[in-house]
Amino acid sequence: MDDFLMRGLAQTTLYPLNLQVSHARGSYIHLEDGSKILDFISGVGVSAFGHHHPEIIGALHEQIDKHLHVMVYGEAQQHSQDLAAKRLLSFLPDNLNAVYFVNSGAEAIDGALKLARRITGRKNFMAMEGGYHGNTFGALSISSNQSRRAPFEPLLEGVQFIPFNSERDLSAIDESFAAVIAETVQGDAGVRIPQASWMKKLQERCHEVGALLILDEIQCGMGRTGKPFAFDHYDIIPDILCLGKALGGGMPLGAFVSSKSRMRSLAHEPDLGHITTFGGHPVPCASSAAALNIMKHLDWDNIERRGDRLEQVIGQNNAVIEVRRIGFFIAVEMESAEAVHFCVEHARKNGLLIFYFLSTPQAFRIAPPLNLNDIELDHGLTLLNEAFDAWRRAQLSQQ
Repeated sequence: MDDFLMRGLAQTTLYPLNLQVSHARGSYIHLEDGSKILDFISGVGVSAFGHHHPEIIGALHEQIDKHLHVMVYGEAQQHSQDLAAKRLLSFLPDNLNAVYFVNSGAEAIDGALKLARRITGRKNFMAMEGGYHGNTFGALSISSNQSRRAPFEPLLEGVQFIPFNSERDLSAIDESFAAVIAETVQGDAGVRIPQASWMKKLQERCHEVGALLILDEIQCGMGRTGKPFAFDHYDIIPDILCLGKALGGGMPLGAFVSSKSRMRSLAHEPDLGHITTFGGHPVPCASSAAALNIMKHLDWDNIERRGDRLEQVIGQNNAVIEVRRIGFFIAVEMESAEAVHFCVEHARKNGLLIFYFLSTPQAFRIAPPLNLNDIELDHGLTLLNEAFDAWRRAQLSQQ
């Protein structure tokens, strides 16, 4: 097996996929050996509009021909930044009217935490059990997986956790908290979808005690749940919204979004209270503006129809314990981590890319491009069922 370190690259996993990529188009990744693989995870949500989308590629070429980096973020007016912000804000309610572009989702989380402390003057944060927000120190501090936290502790002080989607535990949120942070739909926990009543009461409790509500939609935003943003399902509005992954249209980009009055506080006391060199880089912003325009014209009914077909067909297979789905954000739970590994590997070897969750070993993720077509959907379903059936045969042969 090829080792990243042998090639001079930092290694993040002992078991990389080692797909040798030639190019990617639409819903397929083409490999150097001439084969191709149907991408049912969209780069873990990044390539939500497929690979090499002509509108995104065109916007990138146009921006590259103009200029690359010219000045640190916030000092120069750049058309691609303005256009990306205008298109993003067009999807959002009036009190989310100022965007701070950064380089990644995790950086957006850290910026949101700083903003919450700056606005409230409080130090503590309430986060959710099962939550995952990234791997910078701030983002890791509010993520609950203890096995991932332990080697890097002590982390940020003043962080507490309550169960996700539990109304009776909301009383733990009091006036000591600067903010409460939650994924609108939990991703790494295996696509955990909250009840609308809990979301409403979470917002109400934050308002009662003066804590800001930060919603992390790094994974579940940008159309993934079948609406432009996941909080659109729940008739609530966060005080701060964190975005990443699909926001960049395949380029590295994150953002935290709040009101102009709140964002203004980051510019003083101290001066440059939050600053970034590459955040808002004109090339990712050009890509983002194109992606947001594509999202504006998505057929939401088709996404729901195809998502429902995925759910129904997969759920009928007796190798599957449960399917959790909202839009094209799907977790498939099986009887064991061994079953998941078998099916992920079987699918990959036969031309379908599905993938694991970090903290939910008994389930795998499905997050296809939002513009997946019916032919690709049926092909993916065939390969999924072949993997499930192969697992069942392997189990029977051992009996």
